[in-house]
Amino acid sequence: MDGEVPGPHSGAMESFENLVRAEFAPKNTYLNTASTGLLPARTLAAMRDAAASAAAGQPFDMFADVEACRSAFARLLGVPATRVATGASVATFSGLVAASLPAGAEVLTAEADFSSLVNPLHMRGDLKVRSVPLERIAESVGPDTALVAVSSVQSADGRIADLAALRDAARAHGARTLVDVSQSSGWLPLAADDFDYVVAVAYKWVLCPRGVGFLVVPEDLGASAGLTPLFAGWASGERPLDSCYGPVQELAHSARRFDESPALFSYTGGRHSLALIEELGVEAVHAHDTALADRFRRGLHSLGHEPVPAPGSAIVSVPGLGHRQDELSRAGVQVSDRAGNLRAAFHVYNTAADVDRLLDVLAG
Repeated sequence: MDGEVPGPHSGAMESFENLVRAEFAPKNTYLNTASTGLLPARTLAAMRDAAASAAAGQPFDMFADVEACRSAFARLLGVPATRVATGASVATFSGLVAASLPAGAEVLTAEADFSSLVNPLHMRGDLKVRSVPLERIAESVGPDTALVAVSSVQSADGRIADLAALRDAARAHGARTLVDVSQSSGWLPLAADDFDYVVAVAYKWVLCPRGVGFLVVPEDLGASAGLTPLFAGWASGERPLDSCYGPVQELAHSARRFDESPALFSYTGGRHSLALIEELGVEAVHAHDTALADRFRRGLHSLGHEPVPAPGSAIVSVPGLGHRQDELSRAGVQVSDRAGNLRAAFHVYNTAADVDRLLDVLAG
């Protein structure tokens, strides 16, 4: 296929491309960021250095890396770092929010949303969890809705939730909101202040190692919503080293009270991954990723395939082609099979040549 992929221009484009080339050198056509992002070279080097230092009995202060990650994620979402808790999984934080709800509360979710977000809500057993098609979630918020939980971008097919409509509907009915941005943070700008809770794992689009995750809470730290730091340990104390024995006498005066005990080596790497996303800029990443996705959509149409409608998404899902995943893998093209759909995800280390390679194999 001919034609250039639009995106940053002139000096900005050259800087973007040079930065990406310095950090990534995939050995295949990797189009599977929606499953796991590639680690930047700087992240790998930092983790190796930290592991070697620990093995030598001279460990770094990796808790400083946790704080750097907290601050970086806060900047990406435009909130103060005091509102960001760190952890490792969406399920843990979703369960924490679920535990704050009164018995019998109605929770609204999107049909077939990712299990880590919705399953903890079902596990309560005494909540009224109602699922509707993603396109109807805003109009389905009602006076009895206590919480709306939805992924900003659907994992299975890349559809983008109408978060503005959801925000307005929730505010109109006094419902709280829980938005999972695991499939969008890093490439899709989001105003986290529009929602009560925002949660994410960071091993996808912000390119961190597994073990890095975040929860954004309201300014009052969820006090008015009954949010309780149920799994608080010594690291959740205002003065952690004074909180190691017996009940924690004084919880952190910030969202750190909701921290899980951190996977330190992951956060040491994650600090550098998040810095890279900041250097590239979310707007530039968005332009790059969505241009590649649109190129793939045009190519699919020329081959007679119709992707799931998901305008503006960096994820493209094609019904009926999931069975070709193994064939594509043998050809050196990494994609996913999700619910029978072939899912391709386009990110900073991908190029127009990667798109064309995928189309060539599908056409063969």
